[in-house]
Amino acid sequence: MKTQAVMAVAFASTFAIATPAGAQDRSDWPSNFTVGTASQGGTYFAYGSGWANFVAENLGVSGGAEITGGPVQNMALVHTGDLKFGLTTMGPARESMEGNSPLAPGMKMDNVCAMFPMYETPFSVTALSSSGITSIADIPDGATIGFGPAGSTSDTYFPRMMETLGVDFERRNGSWSDLGGQLQDGLIDVVAFAAGIPIPAVSQLEVQTDVNIIGMTDAEAETIINNFPVSEFIIPAATYQSLEEPSRVVSMWNFAMVNCDVPESFVYEITKLTMENNDKMVSIHKAARNSVPENYTKNNVLPWHPGAARWFNENGYPIEDSRIK
Repeated sequence: MKTQAVMAVAFASTFAIATPAGAQDRSDWPSNFTVGTASQGGTYFAYGSGWANFVAENLGVSGGAEITGGPVQNMALVHTGDLKFGLTTMGPARESMEGNSPLAPGMKMDNVCAMFPMYETPFSVTALSSSGITSIADIPDGATIGFGPAGSTSDTYFPRMMETLGVDFERRNGSWSDLGGQLQDGLIDVVAFAAGIPIPAVSQLEVQTDVNIIGMTDAEAETIINNFPVSEFIIPAATYQSLEEPSRVVSMWNFAMVNCDVPESFVYEITKLTMENNDKMVSIHKAARNSVPENYTKNNVLPWHPGAARWFNENGYPIEDSRIK
C-alpha cells in the first residue's frame, strides 16, 4: 500500500526552536517516523511534509512524508502500523472506524488515535473560464470530472454529492497536479477539489490560465449538508486571484492521527511543539491558521492518544478519560 516517500533529516534550520524535549527519557522513542499524506499538488502533501520536517528538526528524530492515496489509505496504514502517523478527514475516519472502509470492508480500524486538529477541507469545483461553466447547474450531462486520487476524501464524497445534486458525469481519478494539467489541456471538463485552501494545484492553475472557482447556491449547500457529514464553509475572496467575492461551499474537518501504540512521551512532545507554535505551522501552509488547540472539539470520531490528551488537559482543553485510548 505504500508509495513514494519523501524524507527529511533532523538538522537545524530556520524552523528550529527551543524545546525541552531533550530532557525527556527517549529510550522508547522511534529512531525515525513517517507521516502519510496524499498526492503531490494537494494540501495534505504540502502540510504533511512541512510538518514532518518541523518535527524532525526540533525533536531530533529523522522524519518525513509519504505520498499515499489520502485519508482512507492513511487510516489503514496507521491502523496496521505500517505508518505511525497520518492525516485524515473525519468522514473517512468514521467509516474506517466502523469497518466500512472501501479498502478493507469489515475491518474496524480502531488502533488509530487523534493527535491535533488541522483545518477544514472545503469542497469546491474548478473549470476553465472558456468552458462557460460558472455553476454546478452548468455542468453538462456526461461531463468528465476529476475527483482526485482514488480513495481520497474528494473521491469518496464528491461523486455522491454531485449525484445528489443531479449532475450526470464521467469519473476521472488522478493526482491534483495531474488533473489540473488535464483540465488546462481540455482533457476533462471540471475538477472537483477537496483540500485545505489555498490548494497548490489551483493556485498554479490560475496563474497559467483563466479559471472559474465555483461555489454552491444556498439550496445546493443545504441539500448537501442535510445528506453528508459536512458543514457550511466560506472560501474568502483573497484565497485565489480568480475569486472576486467569497464563495459558499461545504467542508469537513481534518485531524493528524497516530497509531495508538506510539510512545506517550513522543506524541506529547509532538503535540506540544505543534500546538504551541502556530506561527511556524502557518509558515508551512496557510491552512494551518486553523491548527489551533481550540479546534480540538471538532474531533467527535477518533479516540485521543494519551500523549496528545495529556497536553490538551494540561493546557485547559479538557478531554474526558472515556475519550482517551
